[in-house]
Formats: sequence, structure tokens, C-alpha cells
Amino acid sequence: MAKFQYQAKNSTGQMVQGEIEAANQQEAIIRLRAQQLLPVRVVQFGSSRAAAGKSASLFAPRVKGKDLQVFTRQFATLINAGIPVVDSLKILSEGLRPGLLKEASAQVKTSIEGGRRLADSMAQVPNVFDKLYVNMIQAGEEAGILDGILQRLASYMEKSEKLKAQVKGALVYPVVIIIVALIVIAGILVFIIPKFMEFFSSSGKEPPALTAAVVALSNSMIANWYLYVGAAVLGPIAFKQWLNTESGKDSFDRFIMRAPVFGEVVQKSAIARLTRTLSTLLGSGVGLIDAIEISSKTAGNIVIEQALLRSKESVTQGRTFAAPLGKEKAFPDMVVQMISIGEQSGTLDIMLGKIADFYEDEVETAVKAMTSLLEPLLMVVLGGIIAVLVIAMYLPIFSMADVVQ
Repeated sequence: MAKFQYQAKNSTGQMVQGEIEAANQQEAIIRLRAQQLLPVRVVQFGSSRAAAGKSASLFAPRVKGKDLQVFTRQFATLINAGIPVVDSLKILSEGLRPGLLKEASAQVKTSIEGGRRLADSMAQVPNVFDKLYVNMIQAGEEAGILDGILQRLASYMEKSEKLKAQVKGALVYPVVIIIVALIVIAGILVFIIPKFMEFFSSSGKEPPALTAAVVALSNSMIANWYLYVGAAVLGPIAFKQWLNTESGKDSFDRFIMRAPVFGEVVQKSAIARLTRTLSTLLGSGVGLIDAIEISSKTAGNIVIEQALLRSKESVTQGRTFAAPLGKEKAFPDMVVQMISIGEQSGTLDIMLGKIADFYEDEVETAVKAMTSLLEPLLMVVLGGIIAVLVIAMYLPIFSMADVVQ
């Protein structure tokens, strides 16, 4: 028997937590339900760290967001057509390319045939169906509107993928320019500078200070090329692994939120993703406390996540959702005011959807502005570096010309 730590709702709707022994997670959930408890979170002792390490692996297999979105849309269409869940999963599994999603859908189908519910079966494949997905499926099953929930999920994923594409698209051009410029600069230092020095060394005159510094860098790159290549290859991998640590992600997220160019885009993108997730969960029948806990993990920024979790404590104690958010600098006043209006009018999910629409448009505008600013800035910086190298190469020639005159 394994030990599991759980958080669940009792018959009065209050959150309770404790420990339970079971053979596996599914049995733990069944035992909790037998005690008239609605499980919210069930985690085996000692498994969270291992799971985190596995999910954080740089080369761990992943399902593309676009593939999962198409799968969800097709699943909704089949369910809406009256095809049973097991048959729908069989059809979808047969039509998928070999990979993680195909294996997961087959595993879910087998689990359902064994007597488990769809949401519980999907919860057994967390690397494909995350907590948001599973909770919405559970809400759809309990309310008898599984096809509608799947359609809502597919629409949510479409908008989420569009938002990610906008932010990533803004970074592709600068990254490509920087990589190409670094290759050109390395080529100049390794192949061209030594040729110039062979020509100049025959004069027997000491090179200018700028030229001497560039030559020293060139010699260092030629002598220690393996160190530079290793840094170029292993540096991004080490940075990625550092970001996967709790302290690394915390430090980076706080830094990027304060960054003058990227900070605004990151903040607006996080708020758009967060409010869209909250709106989707609340509109699907998920409770506010559960929705806050789930959506906090999808914000993509530790600052926003911690601010939301602090507001969850306030909601758990019976206070409003908007009040604690008003004390957080990460949330603009307009967002807090609209959430407050939504709470008072009983249309919180609709109001959150409007906030998400507004900030998705704001992200698109901010991305265009950031791209327009970065392009000339990169040209000036990289052009300046290449200009310094060119001047360093020609300074000895100018000195030789003075000697000849």
C-alpha cells in the first residue's frame, strides 16, 4: 500500500486535507469518494519530485499544442454525433500518427473499458492531459455536457496557441539576427584577423591598442576553440535546466517582468492566458477555488502565479476575489475593477472572457511595438561591433601609410 496526500471538498463544500493509503491513485480517489469527499488533488508521497524531474527533462517527449487541440475538436465532434466515448477514442487513436498522443488515447480507452470514468482515466496520463484538461472533462461528465466542454476546451487551446505564437514570432527575428551576427563576428576573428596580422607583422611596428585587443581575442578563440564551441552548445542547455529549477524560474520570471522592453509583453500575455483559463473553467462549471488553483499554473510567470494563490486564500476565507488582487502590482486596476463588477453581477466568467479578449489584442499590439523597437536597436548594436572590428583591422594600415609618407 502506498500513501497519498489529498485535498478534497466535503459535503458542505469546505476544503479538507489529509492522508490515505491505497494501492494506486485511482483507488485512493475511489476511497475518498466513498467517504463523501470530492477529490481536488491526490499526490503520492515521494512522487512529486520524481515527476517534476521527469517533466523537466529537456528531451522528454511532449505533445504539440496544435495536435492536442485538433484531437479535442475531433473528440467533441464525435461525441456530439452520438458516438460512445470508447468508440470515439478508438476512432481517434486509429487516425493518429504513432507517438505519445496515440499511446495516451489508447491507454485512456483501455482504462474506461476497465470501469473508470473518462476524467479519471485521463488523469493517469498527466504528461498529455494536464490538470485543467482533466477538471474540465470531469465537469462536463458530471453536468452531462461533455461535447460542449470539449468544444470549449478546443476553442481555449486555439486562442492559447495563437497567443504563444504571437510572442514566439516576435522573438524569432531578433534571435536569428543575433545568431547570424555572432557567426559572422566569429568568422572575422578566426579567419580574417590573423591574415591582416601576418601582413602587418612584417613592418615590425607595434599595433594600436584596439588592434592588439582584437588580436588577443582572435588568438584566444583559435587556441581555445573547443571552449567557445562548448559554451555555445552547452550554455543554452544549462540555461534551460536552470530555468527548470524552482529558484531559477523564480529569478528569471521576476527579472523578465521588470525588463524595460519585454516586461510589458510578458505581463499582458500572462494576464490574457490567466483570465482566459479562469473564464473557461468557470464557464464549464468548475468552482472558483479549484479554478484559481488550476489557472495559476497556466499563467507562465511565477509573479502572477503567486499573486493568484494569495488571492485564493482570501476566497477560501469567504472574501471576494477582486479585493486581494487590488493589492497586487502585477494586476492593473482595470482588471481588478472588471473582476469586481463580474463578482457583483454574477457574470464573472463572462467578464474574465472580456478581459482576456482585451489583453490578447494588447499583446498583439505590444508585440508589434517591441519588434519595431528591437530591429533598429539590434542593427545599431551589432553594426557597432562589426564597425569596431573593421576599424581595428584598418588602424595598422593607416599607421603604415603614415610611416610611408
